[in-house]
Amino acid sequence: MVPGSEGICLLCGHCVAVCPEGALSHEKIPFEFTSHKLVIDEAQAVQFLRSRRSVRLFQNKTVEREKIQRLIEVARYAPTAGNSQKVEWLILTDRSRISEIATIAEKWARESVKNNPSVVATRPYLPKVVSTWDSGRDSIIRSAPVLIVASAPMDAAFGLVDLTIALSYMDLFAPTMGLGTCWAGLLQGALLSLPSLKEKVGIPAKHPYHYPMVLGYPSVKHHRLPERKLPKITFV
Repeated sequence: MVPGSEGICLLCGHCVAVCPEGALSHEKIPFEFTSHKLVIDEAQAVQFLRSRRSVRLFQNKTVEREKIQRLIEVARYAPTAGNSQKVEWLILTDRSRISEIATIAEKWARESVKNNPSVVATRPYLPKVVSTWDSGRDSIIRSAPVLIVASAPMDAAFGLVDLTIALSYMDLFAPTMGLGTCWAGLLQGALLSLPSLKEKVGIPAKHPYHYPMVLGYPSVKHHRLPERKLPKITFV
């Protein structure tokens, strides 16, 4: 450690990673570093990123714990503000508990449609969510076998950003393992409105930052890469 920098070092490891000969070490980072041997080109990177899809139809198949563990181990490499690395993970695999959580969230959506027109104005899809639920289909968690919640404590200055990037890493990596994901925005809305649901899910009380994602084996396969709107770019 450079004298005088003990209190401000972020333990990012850049000082070790930058040396091509591996001649540097850091007394507080006793990790084994690996070199950049595998490199994808621009075209491969573009196809990889464009291939990412939201999965809303899942097989009735259990996701192996080893795969979930591997997903999170990769997601931990996502950047965090100040290299704080304070993102925590909650994994729910009990089908009855997940179903109960979905039911509570659906009730919140139903009451929002009934009693809060302003919510429907900003979320015009909510009535369809309710009617889909009434038809016997889970429109909240999509009957996914796994519910993952990333969260961060209050002292994580940019906790929501940190966990969002980490979830994005997991979201992108999951298809390489044959898995699919979907950001559970409806559940997030319910979690933000119902402290009791947040407690039931198991999110720590001192974690104001959180977002859920569902995970499972997709029951459909995508064969094409849909286009997107052209970006709005302003150079100043």
